[in-house]
Amino acid sequence: QVQLVESGGGLDQAGGSLRLSCTASGTILDSDAIGWARQVPGKQRELVASVAGGITNYADSMKGRCIITRDNTKNTVYLQMNSLKREDTAVYYCTYYGTSGSAWGQGTQVTVSS
Repeated sequence: QVQLVESGGGLDQAGGSLRLSCTASGTILDSDAIGWARQVPGKQRELVASVAGGITNYADSMKGRCIITRDNTKNTVYLQMNSLKREDTAVYYCTYYGTSGSAWGQGTQVTVSS
């Protein structure tokens, strides 16, 4: 079973940058999907970015402002977020879906102030 541990959230000012990290334990294949979703209280969870088999996908809200990368040697995926906006404030969750089932991390808070 895959377990995910996130790190890297925090407080930043609008226009700033943050990098989130997610390390997975268990068997992860390059073809498996791993990525990031975010949730604001009272709203549905939104998939922000994902990568599977070298193919990346981004939500329209984050296109051009974030990059997802994956280091298979470390079972780690990174989300580099730039030009942060107040509306990026949310809890960010690492998510996995693939041959070992599915999993969510515990979440990390990102707060962007004006």
